[in-house]
Amino acid sequence: MANKNILKKVGIASFIMMASVFASRIIGVFREMTIAGMGGIKASVDAYQIAFIIPEILNHVVASGFLSITFIPIFAHYLSSDRENEGYRVFSIIMNGFGLLLLCFILITWIWAPELVHMFAPGIQDPDTFALAVKMTRIIIPAQFFFFTGGLLMAIQFANEKFLIPALAPLIYNVAIILGGLILAPFMGMEGFAWGVLAGAFLGNFVLQLIAAKKMGVRYYPILSFNHPDLIKYILLTLPLMIGLTMTFSTEILLKFFGSYLNEGSIAAMNYALRVMFILVGLFGQAIGVASYPFMAQLAQKGDLFELNNLLNKTLKFIFLVIPFSVLFIVLSHEIVTILFQRGQFDAKASLVTAGILPFFMVGAFAFAAQNIVSRGYYAIQNTVFPAIFTSLCVIISFPFIFLLMKTFGPRGVAFGLSISVIIQAFVLFECWSKKSLNSEKKQVYLFFLKVIPISLMIGAILFISAFILRNFIDQATFSGSLIIAGIVGIEFLFLFYLTGIVFKVSEILIVYENIFNLKVTRNLKVTRKRIFPWMKK
Repeated sequence: MANKNILKKVGIASFIMMASVFASRIIGVFREMTIAGMGGIKASVDAYQIAFIIPEILNHVVASGFLSITFIPIFAHYLSSDRENEGYRVFSIIMNGFGLLLLCFILITWIWAPELVHMFAPGIQDPDTFALAVKMTRIIIPAQFFFFTGGLLMAIQFANEKFLIPALAPLIYNVAIILGGLILAPFMGMEGFAWGVLAGAFLGNFVLQLIAAKKMGVRYYPILSFNHPDLIKYILLTLPLMIGLTMTFSTEILLKFFGSYLNEGSIAAMNYALRVMFILVGLFGQAIGVASYPFMAQLAQKGDLFELNNLLNKTLKFIFLVIPFSVLFIVLSHEIVTILFQRGQFDAKASLVTAGILPFFMVGAFAFAAQNIVSRGYYAIQNTVFPAIFTSLCVIISFPFIFLLMKTFGPRGVAFGLSISVIIQAFVLFECWSKKSLNSEKKQVYLFFLKVIPISLMIGAILFISAFILRNFIDQATFSGSLIIAGIVGIEFLFLFYLTGIVFKVSEILIVYENIFNLKVTRNLKVTRKRIFPWMKK
């Protein structure tokens, strides 16, 4: 009964986070649409993307992205042992110590921004583009303080199984960027979006989370204690993540590093394609990962590796449903780019360039989501060293491989190299986890993956033929034409996806339809298949 309650809570939390991530991704698409309309794939957009390199590295080093992962188990231990007040003392010690460290880093990187930008985007030759990148870097850098403090406040809410207010943070962040661009960009160009980033981090990630945490009764103490055992434990858990290179983090950096050597607008085009891919990754991987992690941590605290593996395996099966959706995006890559971005400064030529890159990112979409989930298994048992070392080695090894593909195929080669790297990383990481945790059901995960691949290819072949026929009668270069083609093929995909769930008895597909369309299929799968396909054997 307890395990059923945990799974039910995971479901509720996943729904909240999936709704948040979906809304955030939709608003994020509007953000990219606004940027594309005002900047297209020109040098100023490249500069804007480059301006995020140093802040992202700073964010990574101070580990605000890992606060939930490393802080939740520590704080949850105090909650479960009825020592909440001591938990808040640890929270204060971590916030004060790392907050002061972060402020020092912000000052240093703000001063040395030109040198750091040149280090991480060495291929930029145009002085105006370089100067703009440095200026926007200095605007965005202070936002990392709000991400850090807000991340700790969110972690406290997650530990108390409160997900709604943290779920609003990315929505406010993206809205602020859009408003910054719409209001300020006509006067100061892409710099207006940078000011929107700073405002969004302050309002969504700090102010809102502070209000919510106060309502929960969070207590703050102005204390420093560098020898506190839980601070030392937090540092030991977080340090590998600080210096480790995850593939998702590295993708953002490598894309801009390699893109700086390519033609003007290559960084912008790759970024637009990457954002489209991250819609699926965020919806499946990030949302489910964030929602399930507190429950993974609880199972790990109890030492129940069997149930932890059970939860991880089931989660990965749902993650693999990204694959048929990726195939749909590949088939409709030109239509999707045209619908989302082709307006203003983003012309038909920009659509062709971006659409040509998108399929190579979509190949790795499922792996970006899967490695996010598998890594959380390690984090739940408080093993941050192995995934940090392993992923860092993967990134380092992939560097010459991606460079070779870049020299041969340009932006498409960079996208494909990143996808292949993350696919290898995800499977090896899962295999290592399975051996360490004695995951006896790993074979079922692999079999499910091998089942989804041919199903996806079959669906993709049918959709490709349909799209090819439609393009002979409908002009895909126009917004309305692309919308019609995407609509027809999308509806066809939903039907085929549902049909394959019934024919091949893929209960995970049918569960998705049950939750979305309230179709009661999985409980009466044999009856449903017999009614629709009376000629099929039992």
